[in-house]
This record gives sequence, structure tokens and C-alpha cells, in this order.
Amino acid sequence: MSERIDPRLMREGRRARGALYGSIALGLISAWVVIGQSVLLAKLVTTISFHHINLQPLMPWVAGLAGLFLVRALLTYGAEVLASRACLAIKTGLRAAMLEKLFARGPAGEAASAEAATTMLDGVETLDPYFARYLPQMYLCVAVPLAILALVFPLDWISGLVLLVAGPLIPLFMVFVGYRAEAINQRQWEKLLQLGTHFLDVLQGLTTLKLFGRARDEIAIIARISDDYRRTTMEGLRIAFLTSAVLEFFASLAIALVAVMFGARLIHGHFNFYPAFLVLLLAPEFFVPLRGLSVHYHARMSAIASAKQIFEILDAPVPQHGTSPLAPAEQFDLLCENLSFSYAGHNVIENFSAHFPAGKTTVIVGTSGAGKTTLSRLLLGFLHPTVGRILVNGQNLADVAPESWWRALAWVPQMPRLFHGSIGDNLALGQPQADYAALRGAAARAHAYNFIKSMPGKFGAQVGEGGANLSGGEIQRLALARAYLREAKLLILDEATASLDATTEAAILDAMAMMKTGCTAIIIAHRLAVAERADQILVMEEGRLVQSGTHEHLMSEPGPYRTMVTTQREAAYV
Repeated sequence: MSERIDPRLMREGRRARGALYGSIALGLISAWVVIGQSVLLAKLVTTISFHHINLQPLMPWVAGLAGLFLVRALLTYGAEVLASRACLAIKTGLRAAMLEKLFARGPAGEAASAEAATTMLDGVETLDPYFARYLPQMYLCVAVPLAILALVFPLDWISGLVLLVAGPLIPLFMVFVGYRAEAINQRQWEKLLQLGTHFLDVLQGLTTLKLFGRARDEIAIIARISDDYRRTTMEGLRIAFLTSAVLEFFASLAIALVAVMFGARLIHGHFNFYPAFLVLLLAPEFFVPLRGLSVHYHARMSAIASAKQIFEILDAPVPQHGTSPLAPAEQFDLLCENLSFSYAGHNVIENFSAHFPAGKTTVIVGTSGAGKTTLSRLLLGFLHPTVGRILVNGQNLADVAPESWWRALAWVPQMPRLFHGSIGDNLALGQPQADYAALRGAAARAHAYNFIKSMPGKFGAQVGEGGANLSGGEIQRLALARAYLREAKLLILDEATASLDATTEAAILDAMAMMKTGCTAIIIAHRLAVAERADQILVMEEGRLVQSGTHEHLMSEPGPYRTMVTTQREAAYV
């Protein structure tokens, strides 16, 4: 038996139950109107042909027949409108649920962005023909043929028997084809995900590929993946067309058989014209829902493949978060107690204990891979420690609701993200009510105002996706301005000045020194000029805290910090 559709996908139909059922009901009424048309047309033709009645007295019948055509058109249109509304509600609900799940998993979630985007866009879109076409067709396949058989059998049991035998051959053949079609649709979907993921990687790394002379190689790879996707798609279409051809053959054979039998009996005078003509009109209509089911059967296969990816995202585990609000305070004092964090069986942070005094600036330094960024993600609440805890003014961070914690802090990552829109919109992301004076003040503190005022429109100047029309240093300064605008009591900077020149970095550090009283700053730094100005320096190696103290204290004794400072100074003189 072919794979069943995920029952949860059917439950999604409840989001638009009224519109979906309304579409099915209108489709059923439209099909039954066709039966009424056939009856009226058969009577009209029989009366004119064999009773020699003029057309004038039959005009009410003609008007009724035309009215049925109009009613059928309106019913079909109404069914399409309701089906579209139902699909829109279902797709919107699924995308909202997927987006909510991705948000719940947080920035540390492992879902590939390209795969998630492809699933949310193309994957959800493939459900449209399933709910709008295939699902209503299933109901039509049951109700319409039964109604026609109920009308045909009293007229001619032989024709009814032919239809009864030929009808089930179509869904039976579809089940056999389903085995092959499922595998092809699943492979087609995997190829689409692979194509989307690789294409996004190429776009994001286009500059690197050009510099290394590998752009044409990547074009060839994309062409190969695209061709694989084309071949898989064509294979699926080939099966769909062959299936339709075979099913058309069975349906046409059954209709022809009914017509031949009637012809033989009419010639010998063993049957009346009216029932024969009516059955001949109804025989093609008997197979219309079954043909429609075979045409849209691939929609079911696509829905199965898409639903698998959709529910992989919806079923992904979500980290357990606290629910308590963060206790209000004028300052934040952070304490890490015996923190350990493992990723893929590897200890990234191990037995880390440190105190981040309220209102002070703490700089965390260390070589690449020392665990600095992981520690910042633990402090931000993106990750949860395997062992140990983080206390905020004595309150366990694990018990605090993430939204409550994030509202109290500002964060600038190594690679900040700017969104398509104006500079003002990007700066006011965390402070939507900020006025022009606040925007200007934050930009000035981040030494971003000079280049902002030189742009057309100033704060209204448009920023490309990811800050495409800005330099790395300008993006970094806008991210700093965005953080300053929040006026948060806790500021976490992860290599926030890495893209800046030494002069701008020094100016920003001077501005940070004049931050409002009570702001606790935690800065992850690679260039040690930042550390010289800190109230406290923490030195990490292989996920452990190996040194702590002020710049003067750490320089007075041998250790990793003095080695790093000496190395950087020697490199600067070279």
C-alpha cells in the first residue's frame, strides 16, 4: 500500500474547515447539476426528434437548460474561490507555525536556513493543489459515480454493470502507480532542497568564489544539480502522463462498450432512445471525477514529500526555557558557577566560574576556539549550560523567560545583520519609538553619524539586504548604534570592533567609557587595545578560565595574556 498522508496535515485543514467543506459541497452540487442537465437534454432531444414537437413550446426547457449551465458555472467559480481561501488559511497557518518553531529554537538552532526557507516557501506551496484539487476530488469520486449508478441501473442494468466494473480499475491502478511515484516525488524534493541550499551558499560566497577563480566551477555544479532536478521532475511527469493515458484508455473503452451495446439494441428495436441517450450522456460524466483524481494524484505525492519536511521542522525539539520574569534592577551583576557546555560530544566550555560586576566592563580574551563566543551565547540565553548555572542578581537565568532577559540587554555579534529598509528602521529595531534626536545621539556615539549624514536621505537612506551597499565597518558601527539606542543595562559585544580601523576603535572605546552609570558591559575581543581599558579581563583557553585581573596585573606576571599582548605588539611593528 502506498504511504499515507500525515494525519496532522489533515488536521491543518481545520484552520479553514468552513471554506474547505463549502468548496466540496459546491463541487458536489455542481456535479449533480450536470446530471440534471443530462436528463433535461435527453428529454429535449427525444421530444424534438421523435414526438415532432416544435421548439416554441419547449422554450421553457431550453431556458431551464441554459439556466443549469449558468448555475453550474457559478457553482464551479464559488468552489474555486472557497478552495483558494481555504488553502490560503492553511498555508498561512503552517508558515506561521514553522516560523514560531524556528523562533522558539532560537539563534542556536541547527536548522539549515536554505532548507527551512525552501520548505516554508516551495514546500508549503505544494500543499495548495492537494487541498484545492485532490481532496475535493476524493469526495466527488464517491458521491458522483454513486449518484450516476443509482440513475443508470434502473434504466439499463447492463450499462450499470459495465460502469461498476470499469470504475474501480482507475483508483486500483493509481495505488499500483503510487509505489513508484512516491519514491520519485521524495527524490525530487530532496533535489530541490539540495539546489536551494547550494544556490544560497554560492550567492553568499560569491566574492570569495570570484577571488579564488571558482565561480565557473560552481556554475557547472549548479547546472548539474539543476539537471538532476529536471530529470527527476521529468521522470515524475512521465509516470503521470503514462498513468493518465492508461486511465483514459480504460474510461474510453468502457464508454465505447456502452455505446456499442446500445447501438446494437437500438438497431434491433430492443431499447428505447431516451434511456439509451441519457445513459450515453451520463457515462462520460461517470468517469470525470475519477479522471480528475488521477490527474491530481501527483498532488498527493507532492504533499506527502512536503509534509515530511514541514513536520520535521515542527517536530524539532525546543529547548526548555524559564517562565519567570526578570526581577527589575538598576544594575545587573552576573555570576557564572561551574559552567560546562558540550557540543557533539566535545567540551566547549568546561568548569568555568567568573564574576561580572555590575556597572563594570569585563573583556574576555583568548585564542580562536577558546570558547569565547560560546560563553557569550550562554550569557545571552541562546544556549543552556550542560552543567552549572548563571545567576543574574542572584536569579537563576535558566528560570527567566528569554524575552524578559533579552529586553534587558543589547547585543552586537561578530557579523551583525542589517535588514532591507532605511537606516533609521534598522537602528530603531529594538526601540521603535526612538525619535530623531535619539537616533542621532546613538549614531554619534558609535561614530556612524558622519557617514549617515553624507548619504541621500540620511536616516531615511535605504540599506540593501544584509547591508549590501555598506562597508563592513559601516555595518559594524550601525550595529553598535542600534545597541546604544536601547539604553540597556547590559551590553554584550562579540568582536564588535573587529571590522574597524584602530582610530575609529579608539574613539568608540572612549564613547563606551562614557556610557551611562550602571551599565554592565561584557566584551569579547581579539585586539587587546580594548582589554587595556577594561575594569576586568578574563583569559580563556580551551573552554577554561586560566587568568583574570586588570591589564596591569596580568602584564606583571607571565602567562597567556602577556604572551598575546607581546605577540600583537611585535606584529604591529613588523
